[in-house]
Amino acid sequence: MIVSKRVFLKISGVAAAMAMGFGSIAAQAADLTGAGATFPYAVYTKWAEAYQAATGKSVNYQGIGSSGGIKQIKAKTVDFGGTDAPLSAADLNAAGLVQFPSVIGAVTIVLNLPGISSGQLKLDGPTAANIFRGAITKWNDPAITSLNPDLKLPPTAITIVHRSDGSGTTDVMTRYLAKQSADFVRDVGVGKSVNWPANEIGGKGNPGVAANVQKIAGTIGYVDYADAKKNGLAFAALKNKAGNFVLPSGEAFAAAAAGADFKVKGMAPDMLDQTAKEAWPIVSATYILAYEKGEDAAKQQGVVDFFSWALNKGGTLADELDFVPLPANVVGTIEAEMKRIK
Repeated sequence: MIVSKRVFLKISGVAAAMAMGFGSIAAQAADLTGAGATFPYAVYTKWAEAYQAATGKSVNYQGIGSSGGIKQIKAKTVDFGGTDAPLSAADLNAAGLVQFPSVIGAVTIVLNLPGISSGQLKLDGPTAANIFRGAITKWNDPAITSLNPDLKLPPTAITIVHRSDGSGTTDVMTRYLAKQSADFVRDVGVGKSVNWPANEIGGKGNPGVAANVQKIAGTIGYVDYADAKKNGLAFAALKNKAGNFVLPSGEAFAAAAAGADFKVKGMAPDMLDQTAKEAWPIVSATYILAYEKGEDAAKQQGVVDFFSWALNKGGTLADELDFVPLPANVVGTIEAEMKRIK
């Protein structure tokens, strides 16, 4: 077939116009990228899959730890960041960021002690603090055996497994232990990275901690509940502020979150060691960081659209993964806060 030069040029012009049009559409439907806390990784991944199925829009979230998420959002290399350790109002203002909670979850104390299954070992806050600061080094220490008279605990050395990366999960865990023991604060500290005692092993991300606990006998560590269940880890029963030994569960997390006031600055209430009789003691929200004034309007709107969808339609998915969806009145407050994202 012979095509005249004039017709060829006309076809080429149409093709170019179509390509420009498709490019414009692609720009409008730009994929979102986020990075940060590993604690909510399972929820964000499940939300992203469902959101893409519903809207055709893609969201890619990398679990690199809260410190990494904060660094990347401040460096403007991602569209949103994730952190379990909320930023202060002063830090948010200085960086030009908006912060809001996305879902409520919990940290569990996990262990690998042959013959001991989930819920059998009981710990209270002060004893847990003494273990994690290195003051209790054997599983048959009197402080542990007095809480567990029905268990035959071995003289095995305790090895602490902790996060090797800057971690919001570590921040949550150490803030809880700090409430139990001034000695813990003195010896270990509080924050995303702390000074663990000598009997320790580091793991990258919650999955790294879970893997080390799973394969090394005599270990104790801390991970989010989803990773504990996913890896079949044994977790300790923990004495709460009401004096009851409780197990981690969605109901226990919801009981801790029930009285939280999300209207505080940065929308970051303290849910640790609540007084409700069913409350799990180590409960926290996890948070999203977004630019108050971003360079890409389509992506800024994309962040708002995705989390509006997740907060309103992703509750069942969060619940299936043993996280607690935010209450409807809190969702309304968050949506008002997200209007600052321009």
